[in-house]
Amino acid sequence: MWEAIQRNRLKSFVLISSMGFFLLLLGASLGTVFSASRQGAFAGVFIAAAVWFFLTLIALSQGHKILLAFSGAREISHDEAPQLYNIVEEMRIAAALPSTPKVFIMESGAPNAFAVGHGENTAVAVTTGLLSVLDRDELQGVIAHEIGHIKNQDSKFMTTAGVLLGTIVILADLTTRSFFFGGMGTRRSQSDRDSSNQIQMLLIVVALLLAILAPLLAQMLYFACSRSREYLADASAALFTRYPEALASALEKISNAHIPLENANRVTAPMYIINPLAANSSQAFSLFSTHPPTEERVNILRTMAGGAGLADYRRAYMESTGKDISLGGGMPSSGQLELRGIKKKEMEAAPANSHSELKKRTRDAFDILHRLNKFVFITCDCGLKIKVPPGFVGNSVNCPKCGKSHKIDG
Repeated sequence: MWEAIQRNRLKSFVLISSMGFFLLLLGASLGTVFSASRQGAFAGVFIAAAVWFFLTLIALSQGHKILLAFSGAREISHDEAPQLYNIVEEMRIAAALPSTPKVFIMESGAPNAFAVGHGENTAVAVTTGLLSVLDRDELQGVIAHEIGHIKNQDSKFMTTAGVLLGTIVILADLTTRSFFFGGMGTRRSQSDRDSSNQIQMLLIVVALLLAILAPLLAQMLYFACSRSREYLADASAALFTRYPEALASALEKISNAHIPLENANRVTAPMYIINPLAANSSQAFSLFSTHPPTEERVNILRTMAGGAGLADYRRAYMESTGKDISLGGGMPSSGQLELRGIKKKEMEAAPANSHSELKKRTRDAFDILHRLNKFVFITCDCGLKIKVPPGFVGNSVNCPKCGKSHKIDG
């Protein structure tokens, strides 16, 4: 596993370097538009590098807080969601992480989840919709997938790549606006007709092409980074839980929900377990896909009969797709022997979720939000759970079912 992660880091370095190269080219093009000279190009490269450095510092130190706040996620404690918190702790132990990630919840009917941060500043966020539709085994599979991203340092890498993509988009927008609304190089080349100014005009045309193509190429690289990491995170989840079927079932339920996630956008979409912006996450592969097709991921997990190691995942991938998989640059030799004796749980047909079970999980999910909002919970002798809002005026409340009066402490 460690060797696979190391190879994934090497691939990450190559992809980040490629995006950085596009960024510096775009900075040079911006300098060329403002001043069609060598000095202008160098100045543009310096400005692009400075902006990238500044935004990267912010992303590495505060990026997880920014993403969580932007997603509307709220931190919860063990007392507010004991089952969810216990699952995160179990998967943290299975992954041998040094500390337990913080747990956040997002109020949305769209079932989804993501992980952010690095080192001690890690967090796992889930939606109320996810808690409503998944049973405990399926929820454990999703949490294991997100813990896998943290273990493999994908969350740190995707934050850095996202900052690079955002910087490239900003500089490309500045370049095109300067070209069309007062670029100095444009006026100069139009006023002079000698050969040197013809070269300057050619440089400006090249700069404009870079400004148009660089964001598209950078976005393709960013999405490719995300796709390559989903396979290893799925394999990690199977390894941590020893039960690939749970994640496979969860992926099916999430992809079939078809509920939009309001706070997601093109930069944050690759961080979720399923693309929250896709109308059908089982859609065929394209260069702009943020995730591999869900149907393919499910087939791979369900083909892992007889084991739950990286070698088993590789074999299942080859059987499902007819291709080999590198899992981040090549299956290490140690992966061939990893966990050969560990068998997954028997994949018995899970009983269909009854309507009452779905209702109970939905109530439990919203009870977490009620606790965050300081509701008072009172369980009556008749079995009814009374939820008193924080704005309630009075020292007691009557049970609406049996009429018994209950005193409200505090």
